[in-house]
Amino acid sequence: MGGKTRWIGLGAVSLAISLIIMDGTIVSVAIPSIVKDLGINSTEVQWIQEIYTLLFASLLLIWGRLSDRVGSKLLLLIGIVIFVASSIACSLAATGVELIIFRAIQGIGGSMILPTTLSVLNHNFRGRERTIAFAIWGATIGGMAAVGPLVGGWLSENASWRWAFGLNIPFGIIAFLGVLMFIAETSRTKNIQRTPDVLGSVLSVAGLGLFVFALIEGRNFGWWFATDGADFALGTFSIIPVCFALAAIFIVSFVFWERHREAQNNAGLLDLSLFKISSFANGNVTALVVSLGEFGLILSLPLWFQNVAGMSAFEAGLGLLPLALGSFLASGAISGLSKRMSALALVRTGLALEIVGLAAIALVINPAANAWTTAPFLFIYGIGVGFATSQLTSVILIDVPMDKSGQGSATQSTSRQLGSAMGIAILGTILFSTLKNGTEQRLADEIAANPKVADMVDAIDASSGGAIAQLAANPATADVAKAASDAMTQGVAFAAAAGTIALIIGLITSLRIKSVKAHEPADDMN
Repeated sequence: MGGKTRWIGLGAVSLAISLIIMDGTIVSVAIPSIVKDLGINSTEVQWIQEIYTLLFASLLLIWGRLSDRVGSKLLLLIGIVIFVASSIACSLAATGVELIIFRAIQGIGGSMILPTTLSVLNHNFRGRERTIAFAIWGATIGGMAAVGPLVGGWLSENASWRWAFGLNIPFGIIAFLGVLMFIAETSRTKNIQRTPDVLGSVLSVAGLGLFVFALIEGRNFGWWFATDGADFALGTFSIIPVCFALAAIFIVSFVFWERHREAQNNAGLLDLSLFKISSFANGNVTALVVSLGEFGLILSLPLWFQNVAGMSAFEAGLGLLPLALGSFLASGAISGLSKRMSALALVRTGLALEIVGLAAIALVINPAANAWTTAPFLFIYGIGVGFATSQLTSVILIDVPMDKSGQGSATQSTSRQLGSAMGIAILGTILFSTLKNGTEQRLADEIAANPKVADMVDAIDASSGGAIAQLAANPATADVAKAASDAMTQGVAFAAAAGTIALIIGLITSLRIKSVKAHEPADDMN
């Protein structure tokens, strides 16, 4: 493809990635409207959100391997078609069960899109142009994760939750046409094996699926002992440790099976030789840890904005806008900075900025704070995300052979998804445990004197803080709301501090990555 048309193709790829990133956050904000319209129960609410993430993370490795065989552009186009078609079905869903089924199909389409966008960029851009392309890709992920709640909040208040899915239709069509016309197909693996790695596929999906399921459901089912009313309890014990154990067995079996196929000179689902590449192996470890630290903020702050600061869903989305602005600004700055700084230096600079921004939020957050209090630090954090996310991808993939870029892209995407799931589980547990325990501690005397106060605390916990506003509106229960607001604020601070620690570890692990230099000139590819 020519120089100019290639950049148009980049716009189409960025639009495709925008859809799958925004989809999760838009739906999260739209859930109350979905509950009201469809009359669904709490279990259906959970699965509407979680089935997408579960299938998304579980299937990435399969699509990465397949894209090397058939071409990443082709698989990307198929993924967009599946995603748009399932979005249409979601927007027309009449019941919670229908919506869950169509969300599952959305997860399949989304899992095709994420790694293939990386692979086509890796193939279509070289040298400094690749640095810029990955910068735009990374800023899109960071920015759209913050823009999603804003769009979802506006739609929930002014239109219908169905538009949260309907928006994907026109933009998905534009992305499909842009990729079709302006992106060149990637190289395909030579000497394709006749025997597909069926067992490897089953083991990877089972292992990753169980691991992500356990992370998602741990708080609901109990990490060790079963919670009251938990499904699938093993007596007094939770099923979650069993899921983790089975996941470990399947993943270890997968690795041994892949080594066996490699010894038999038969291509497997994952080429383990990629992990002999220093930048790839150490970069994936860094990506997992960094993603763990990054995504807790997206979970906790919108809840705090609405339940403690008293904002609407749309106003909470506006509160996250500085993060998106910082991320997009970083994208524009990378073109000039890349002339003076290596991709690895930009990664480390970005991580340092993320650490400063997140640590500052942990220190300044208080019950009287508002969106203006957090805005400057979210902006700094967003700049860091824009630098680190995109350039870490470039670092991970730069030494990966072109005909294995699909596997490489899918592996780093899997690392990020697992890190995100771990971040949501760990930081979410910190947030919600502090909310409940902190409220109980602050109201210990009241609970002892009046059992109904304990019921209020349970209601606050069950609603993830959503009941605070209602309790605050009643003078008789205002003290309970005040205690819950203080506890939730402390939970956000603790979660931000834990995220900061994870990012510091990520910065340290990035020091293990050897200096990465582009192996090709920054030509125009004309």
